[in-house]
Parts: sequence; structure tokens; C-alpha cells
Amino acid sequence: MSEPLDIVIVGGGTAGWMAAAALVSLLPPDGWRVRLIESEEIGIVGVGEATFPEIRYFNEAIGIDEAEMLRATNGAFKLGIQFVDWGFKGSRYIHPFGVHGPAHMEHLFHHQWLRAVQSGWKSDIGDYSFAAQAARHCRFQFPETGTPTVNSAYTYAYHFDASLYGAFLRGIAEQRGAVRMQGKVTEIIQHSETGGIQSLRLESGEVISGNFFLDCSGFRSLLLGETLGVGWEDWSKWLVCDRAIAVPSERDELSPYTRSTAMEAGWRWRIPLQHRTGNGYVFSSSFISEDKAADSLIRSLETKPLAEPRVLKFQSGRRVASWANNCVALGLAGGFLEPLESTSIYLVQVAIMQLVPLLPGKRIDPRLRDEFNRLMDLQYERIRDFLILHYKLTRRDDAEIWRYCAAMDVPDSLSRKIELFRHNGIIEKYKDGLFTPTSWLSVFVGQGLIPENYSPVADAIPQEKLISQLDAFRTEIRDRVDEMLPHDRFIDRYCAAQVVR
Repeated sequence: MSEPLDIVIVGGGTAGWMAAAALVSLLPPDGWRVRLIESEEIGIVGVGEATFPEIRYFNEAIGIDEAEMLRATNGAFKLGIQFVDWGFKGSRYIHPFGVHGPAHMEHLFHHQWLRAVQSGWKSDIGDYSFAAQAARHCRFQFPETGTPTVNSAYTYAYHFDASLYGAFLRGIAEQRGAVRMQGKVTEIIQHSETGGIQSLRLESGEVISGNFFLDCSGFRSLLLGETLGVGWEDWSKWLVCDRAIAVPSERDELSPYTRSTAMEAGWRWRIPLQHRTGNGYVFSSSFISEDKAADSLIRSLETKPLAEPRVLKFQSGRRVASWANNCVALGLAGGFLEPLESTSIYLVQVAIMQLVPLLPGKRIDPRLRDEFNRLMDLQYERIRDFLILHYKLTRRDDAEIWRYCAAMDVPDSLSRKIELFRHNGIIEKYKDGLFTPTSWLSVFVGQGLIPENYSPVADAIPQEKLISQLDAFRTEIRDRVDEMLPHDRFIDRYCAAQVVR
């Protein structure tokens, strides 16, 4: 790289410190300066406690020791997300972090399963996912490596305290050269010719200049939204929830999955950590009051609350561009998609990892900016469609929110996916985007959408042999799961927190 870059990050929290830690870890040490400005007067959202498996690759890329991180954040493991009462009251399924069926049959297995089901055979597709079965039985072990086996075709993520994760990353970032500056930004000075951001004035009067700025200022979007005027694309007509009430409670069962339970005006989460359980109610203020939602959440807790409920207001959507001029927005400053599938931290991570190879010199090449925006557009829109799918496929009609969601029009991109699966069991596979065909299959089938037809390739083996193979594979999964350690015992051996915070 010919020209050095002076990077200024506005805002700390998870997004800011993820960015700082990644930049000082991945960029060459010479020719770069990374500074982060944060104010202790400005609170952070800090509710996110559940992640997606991609967080492991981010941590590995910047040289984080997994066990050390989990001890520092009171973390635990996550094999998937359990959905309760979503398709209909009494329904229950797991979206696992792993394939259904043998790994080598990833794209054919559900067609063979459909063929067997259509012949009258009774079976739950979750019985053929190792991750789903391990989650149901509260077991955990690391996936096998090397030769593909029944217990190698899955991965895992984490539950952790997001505020502690941010603090952990801050320690790494500062140790490796990032400079933290305490202060509140009171003025943004723009370049008279380019309109880009030239410098920031702090409350103390100090002026901080830079070449490139990362906006991690949260929902306010101080740089990208307020200063550069990048507009907002509202997706609340599809993702109608606009509030969340969060409350921690005493620790209970340390299950290796996030639980999402549909409620009268949204859904509630349960996320178990080593020191406590995270709980929350995500809801639409059009269908329930904050007081009533808080009361419903408190009554649903399985253990004693540890604090007063905290209300967060939001709108699902995103900035129409993630990069404008010499500024990139990360996290809430660039967009927000409700936490149904634990994607908030992933969106920060993927933005950072896509930005690093596209970082400019002192002069901005619009082709780099356009490519970054294209990639982020794909990420946001594909996650948006996957979240909408959960609401659209509900068969509940016992509350106004569910009747609205079942009847609403959805984006054409999602409508096409639903119809392809409904008629022929086809699931689109794409390169850029978070959710694999296994993820889509889990929600499609879990919420009751069974295709009318299956691929004729599934007819390649006799019916009797097919049923026998399915039974044998289900039994093999059960036997292997029985050999695993209980999740809490695995944590005690591998990453028990020394000081519970």
C-alpha cells in the first residue's frame, strides 16, 4: 500500500472494538494509525448475547484464544436456535448449525426424506441433524475433524456477555496499538471540496483529524446518517416489531441453544450464560403496550430476575449505503435487523472483513466503495428475507400480529424462494449471504411448509432400502449424542469462568 491511512472510529461498544481489534491485527503495522473515540456518558445497547458460527472465524483471524475469550465473557456454546409456538401453538423445532443427513448428501437428503414422508412414513427432519439432537439433549463436544463422520457435519457458535466481549476486544486492540480517546464528539467538520469528513471536535475542544472514519455511534448514526445525510430504508412493514424489553435472571439450565418463543405480540428470547440467563421480549408497540409486555416477560421467567426490565426502541431497516465518501457505518449506525436469528454481531463482523481488503488510500476509489456497498446490500437483504420468512409462514391466527404477518405481502425475492420450495423442494444456494440451504430447510419444514413434489433423483433407490437407511442414520446420531458430555460439564472442563461477573 503506497499511502498510509489514518483511521478514526467513532463509538466503542461491540462494533467499535471489533473494528479496532481487527484493524490492528490484520493490517501491516507500519503506515496505519487506528484511534477510537468513545464517551462514557453515552450508553451502549449491549443486549446481544447470541452469535452465529462465523464469529469463530473472526476470532481465529485476529488471533483470539477461544477458551480464554469464553472465560472472560462468561460464555457458553450454541448449536442452534429453538423455535417454540412459531408455526402454531405447541409446535417446536430447532434451526441447527449443521446439515440434515449425511454430509455428502447435503442437497439431496431432504428430497429423500420428503419421498419417505409422502409414502406415509412418520419422521421429524430434526432427528437427522446431529447439532439439533445434541442441542435437544443438552450435550456438547467439538466436531470431529478429518474423515467425514456423523458427528463432523456441524459447527457451533457462542452465547456470551456482549459488554464483556467488547471489553475483552478493547484489551487486545490497545495491546496491539489502537489508541482509545475519551471524549464526546460535539462537531463534525467536513472538507470544503469533497464534503467528506475532515475532523471531529471533542467537548474538550480537541480536534481529531483523519483520512477514513468508521461510524460506530449506534442508532444515531452520527457520521453517516446525520452528517453525510445517507438515507434510511424502512423495512418495518415486514418486520413489525419495534421494541425490546430485556432483563437478566438467575442462571438455570445451561442449554446449548438460544430459545425463541412466539408471544401474543412478538417473541421472547432465552440465552443461558455461565453466570446468568438473558431474557427479552421483542414486540410491536402497535399490538401491545410496553407495560403489558414487561409484565408478560417477568411472568414468563424461569428464574428470579436480577435487574429491572430495560426498554429498547428500534426500527428494522438499513442505511441506503453503508459506505459514503470517506465513512463506513458499522453495526447499528448502518442498520438494524431484529435479533430473531442473532445476526447483529455477524453484520458487524462481515462488514469489517469485507472492508479490510477494500480499504483505500488517502483518495477514495469509488469502485472500492461500490463493491463494498454491493456486498453489504446482499448481506442485509438476504438476512431480511430469512427473518421475514419466520413471520410469513406462521399458521397462528390467535393474535392480531400473527394474522397481519400471515397475510402481508413479502419481497419478491422471498416470495420466489417460498414458491420454489412449496412446489418442488428447491432451495437456492448463494455464495454471499449468511444462511445456508440447511437454515432455510429448518424454517420451511419446522413451520409446516411441506413441498408438493421432490426431486426425481430421490427415486434412485428402492423405498424399503431408503427407509432402512433413514432409520439407521437416526439411530447412529442418537448413539453418538449419548456419548457426549453434558454441556455444563464440558464448560467446567474447558472454559469455566474464574470470576463470575
